[in-house]
Amino acid sequence: MRTRSRTAPIRKNPQHQRHGHGKAHCLKILKQLSAYLDDELPREICEEIRRHLGACPNCEEFIKSLRQTITLCRHHPVRPLSPTAKVRLRRQILKVAASLRYRA
Repeated sequence: MRTRSRTAPIRKNPQHQRHGHGKAHCLKILKQLSAYLDDELPREICEEIRRHLGACPNCEEFIKSLRQTITLCRHHPVRPLSPTAKVRLRRQILKVAASLRYRA
């Protein structure tokens, strides 16, 4: 499950240096959060993520916000799309998919 939420961006924080990692490590962890929350990662990677979250206040706050967003989305009723909206959405998806094929 891929989840996007409108959360505050991770700010540059001098604490990164204090607990021994930089922004690149945080980005590596953040790229795996969806799979982590869906319990799709190997145990070793989950342990690495948990260690990182325990040492990084920014990432810990981000995952807290992401979990709240997922919970809100799961408990919000899903409205059905109108036939017109379905056609428009399908066209947009096909357009993006076609543009991605030409880039590869």
